[in-house]
Amino acid sequence: MIVPGRDTAPVGGSISTTDTPSAEDFATIFRGLDEATAEVVGHAHLLPLAVLLRDDAGMAVGGLWGRTVYSWLMIEMLFVPAPLRGRGLGSAVVRAAEQAARARACIGIRVETFDFQAPTFYQRLGFVLAAVQDDLPPGHRCYSLCKRLDTQAPCE
Repeated sequence: MIVPGRDTAPVGGSISTTDTPSAEDFATIFRGLDEATAEVVGHAHLLPLAVLLRDDAGMAVGGLWGRTVYSWLMIEMLFVPAPLRGRGLGSAVVRAAEQAARARACIGIRVETFDFQAPTFYQRLGFVLAAVQDDLPPGHRCYSLCKRLDTQAPCE
């Protein structure tokens, strides 16, 4: 809803909300934001990164999904199937992602995880708690952790 005097719709356009944005929708917003901030921080150079766990048939059964941007690896998802847990695979996947981040000249890694997932797992791998948000999801906590790759100093 546009409130006269407060909000302005694009000239000849409208404002819409969707649960199914297209790849072009993402690209349009990303390009605009990237161009608007490039003078200050340079271009984002968003690059996907996946470290996959594969079964004997070569099918992906888990792994890590993220992207590098502004010289940081942002881990978006990490999943190890229950039957494979406790074998060091999660740690190996994160270490492989860290190696790839270093090869991309990243200065650090960021991740968010819930209290019922893996905050201590990441801390054992050298990640430092950067922030905690209560009630995300409701009744739980979301932990933001980071790990610097360029210095021995912890994230702050």
